[in-house]
Amino acid sequence: MLRLALAYLKDRSLTTALNILLLGLAVATLVILLSFSTQLGNRFERDAKGIDLVVGAKGSPLQLILSSIYQIDVPTGNIPLESIDLLRNDPAVESAIPVALGDNFRGFRIVGTEAAYLDLYGAKLAQGRVFAKEQETVIGAAVARDLGMGLGQRFVGSHGLEADSEAGEHDHAPFTNVGILAPTGTVIDRLILTPVESVWDAHGIEHDHAAEEGHGHDEGAHNHDEKPKTLTERGELKPEITALLVSYRSAFGAVRIPTMVNRQTAMQAAVPATETARLLSLLGVGIDGARLFAWLLAITGGMSIFVALLNAAQAREGDLALLRVMGATRGSVFGTILSEGLVTAIAGIIIGFIIAFGAMALAVSSFMQLGDLGVDPFKFHPAMLGIVGGVLGIGLIAALIPALRVFRTDLAATLARAS
Repeated sequence: MLRLALAYLKDRSLTTALNILLLGLAVATLVILLSFSTQLGNRFERDAKGIDLVVGAKGSPLQLILSSIYQIDVPTGNIPLESIDLLRNDPAVESAIPVALGDNFRGFRIVGTEAAYLDLYGAKLAQGRVFAKEQETVIGAAVARDLGMGLGQRFVGSHGLEADSEAGEHDHAPFTNVGILAPTGTVIDRLILTPVESVWDAHGIEHDHAAEEGHGHDEGAHNHDEKPKTLTERGELKPEITALLVSYRSAFGAVRIPTMVNRQTAMQAAVPATETARLLSLLGVGIDGARLFAWLLAITGGMSIFVALLNAAQAREGDLALLRVMGATRGSVFGTILSEGLVTAIAGIIIGFIIAFGAMALAVSSFMQLGDLGVDPFKFHPAMLGIVGGVLGIGLIAALIPALRVFRTDLAATLARAS
């Protein structure tokens, strides 16, 4: 009976193709929405894990979070170097890890920080060692894979956070790569990490090395007893950082620290959990609307299948009655019509997944931000099985009423009309 169902579908190939395309577009839309929303939500959660607060320059809190944690926006500005000790000396603060941004190498951001930054993401070395001095770097797994970089490779950073052929290069401050990280599935995979002092050197900012030894960037240890010495300046430039990634020692810090930073300093404090939830809620409104439209499109496809099968069943009443006379049971004829709806739905699902995965792959290759967020266009999510089940159900329901006509058909009357 499946062969007969395929023959019937082929007989009205244009209608069948349009129904398959309609279902395919609905499936593609649902798969794309599900894949992007779940992957982005999971990635945001992983990248912000262990970071309770971000302290940076005044501006948009969301921009501060996106630039300092997720590395997908420009910073709001810089903050004084003294802010490191201000936070670290607070008894409610467990750690305050500095981040200094401003340069890139072939589109991958160069991040000035400390070795403790690796611990935030549980990063382990696949090769080499952690940077120990200025102009040494450790690169993420994606950087090593995409650029083919190895240990000992020297390179020069470019000004700005994105690849730009017109941006100046810092030839006077070349880097040497000393370590490659194992994949983590987090933002660190796409970063080039180096001591904060390397970023200052690249921009010609003089700094007092003795003053920075107290920050202990090699092991993440901090000397709170020594006060920073006077910083030397060149022109208007002086050593600054972009942001501080803060984790609390106790829950009391969450109550006091943000208020203290926002009210008593020229900086701002942004809570990653709050800003991420706000961003996802904004995205969620659009995603929910698009998801509703996609299901309406799928239902429309089901109604189109219903109309097509109903008209076909009416046109083929004589053929179906003849099959019954030749020995076919009601169940087999019923199954033939149901098979048409099921085959159409399956074809729509297959086409939909092909369109979805192809569109996501094109989007990831076209928009660097999606790659920076680690979106995998071919990742299968278990919830996609729900989409498959829902569309199959629509196909079967659409075929059910036309198929039920088999049980109400008067064979003698139908054959008399056909003759």
